[in-house]
Amino acid sequence: MKSSKKTGIIVLFVLAISIFSYSQYAFVSQIGVSISQSELSSKDEKGSNYNVELRFENPSLLILTAGETEFFIISNDEIIGKGNLESFSLQPLDNSYVKGTFHTDANSDESKSIRISGITKYDMVVTSIDIPFVYYPTEEQTREFIHQN
Repeated sequence: MKSSKKTGIIVLFVLAISIFSYSQYAFVSQIGVSISQSELSSKDEKGSNYNVELRFENPSLLILTAGETEFFIISNDEIIGKGNLESFSLQPLDNSYVKGTFHTDANSDESKSIRISGITKYDMVVTSIDIPFVYYPTEEQTREFIHQN
């Protein structure tokens, strides 16, 4: 009789951990990204280099640590720029501002709408998880982001 109670408690514990883990995974996959700052650092015939700051919003109860993150700037299904973000940590239910750089090609000034896409690898206590992010800035944010005229 005692072993069946122990087995029942273990099953309930594993079930509770599984439900919590799945719910946190669902929250982690909903991490929000937005542009908080973009600044032209240099420009030549090969393209433009920018310093950027993105705001990440963590809706989960987990502390997430991310290594360096590569992202792409895409317009009309064509990559017009590539960037990197510094390593960062996201506290539970909080925001983090992450600095990085990116480069756009010389002819990217013609773009009117873009999307910013990348994959961030978050290291957790027992595992790591790759979470893609996609951000669609408005036309005004796009002009500010890649400093179009």
